[in-house]
Amino acid sequence: MHVNTSYKHNKSATAAVPGGVDAAPTLDMGSPVPLYSQLRELLRQRILDGVYQSHQQMPSELELVARFAVSRITVRQALNDLQREGLIFRIHGKGTFVSKPKAVQSLTRLQGLGEALSTAGFEIRSRVLGHRMVRADAQVAAKLGVAERDEVMQIRRVRCIDHEPMSLDETYLPVEIGRRVVKADLRQRDIFAILENDLGIALGNAELQIAAIVADAALAESLHLTCGAAVLRIQRLTFTAAGVPLDFEYLYHRGDSFQYRLDLERGGVAAGARARR
Repeated sequence: MHVNTSYKHNKSATAAVPGGVDAAPTLDMGSPVPLYSQLRELLRQRILDGVYQSHQQMPSELELVARFAVSRITVRQALNDLQREGLIFRIHGKGTFVSKPKAVQSLTRLQGLGEALSTAGFEIRSRVLGHRMVRADAQVAAKLGVAERDEVMQIRRVRCIDHEPMSLDETYLPVEIGRRVVKADLRQRDIFAILENDLGIALGNAELQIAAIVADAALAESLHLTCGAAVLRIQRLTFTAAGVPLDFEYLYHRGDSFQYRLDLERGGVAAGARARR
């Protein structure tokens, strides 16, 4: 089973100990927990705690063998597990390195990218590719509740996290609202914030459809990917608090640097017991 592990972006993480290892053994040789599992969890925790920082080289297999008095097979199994989880990567002839942490946005709240990630320490900026009036195709018209071929405002931006492209956002808005939105600072602000704070429109809920696609040449160039790389495509339709469709978007996210998180709760007896409290 693939374990999808996300971890915090920590710019003030503690520096690694000289030599990349601690001074005292921490594996329990008498524990029923396999040694490779203990070592994997120990190394994972150091990554999560920032002891091993993003793109820092990990101790070599031989260093780990000597440090923890385990076999090379044990070390390789622990490292292989961490690599499958996306926490580390290997460069042939150079060694093992800590992966860059993925930005994680929760789906439990309706938030713009900047609103969701700025509190986690990420710097969010946008490169505006352009905005223009376009004729709504069948999909956009159906989502926004306008006639096909009616004019709508299209806004295209590359969203950057810590100066690296993370997503290409293609937004469609009704004409009059769109004309007001494009006058705001689209480089540094979420469109949701502009709608609420500048235009005084209360947002309600959104419908999402998520799919995996491969990047064509234009999308790959915008996101600094190779053509054919995996991309996460989100279709999001946002409604006002009164239930009127307002903002339809195609969001194309890099699959190697971004993930959505959704916490699910099983209903039934437990949920019913809580409801009766």
